[in-house]
Amino acid sequence: MLFRSGTAAVALTVSATSLAAEASRLEADPSNALRALIDGHKTAYAAFLKAVLETGADSGDYDEASREEERALISICAFPVATQGDRFDKATYLLEIEARGELDLPEHMQALLHSTMWTV
Repeated sequence: MLFRSGTAAVALTVSATSLAAEASRLEADPSNALRALIDGHKTAYAAFLKAVLETGADSGDYDEASREEERALISICAFPVATQGDRFDKATYLLEIEARGELDLPEHMQALLHSTMWTV
């Protein structure tokens, strides 16, 4: 009987360890929601650059593309992270944007600060 209960305890420990490892791996992956926001911003940024090259800064296409890119970037800034994967990917992406000098509006900082607040 002792042998069997020892075997069961080992099996339960292995199962719990496997579940914990899987949970850690899943938490390290960014969420689909954040991935979608980042992909949306990349698309909006590409459209903005295209509008700049094709029409210049004096067109309605440029203005609309600029507004859309800003909305997409603010959405990422405002995204409340809950996992390590989201935290890492959001910070990494925003640091890339900031390195280009494009994380410069007060709305960006306000959205970032609001995203760090937890509501209970």
